[in-house]
Amino acid sequence: MQQETKEKVQLSEKEEKLIRLIREMGFGELRLFVADSQPVRLEEVRKSIKL
Repeated sequence: MQQETKEKVQLSEKEEKLIRLIREMGFGELRLFVADSQPVRLEEVRKSIKL
């Protein structure tokens, strides 16, 4: 069996905030905007109507 090595990655403040918001949300749909490989804006979809 080949053992996987997990590399520790330093998260930016914006990345940490994004993860915290996702965990607090529980369920739903998000739209994420990224610039220069960093999250810059997150929109939570409030209403969706399927006909």
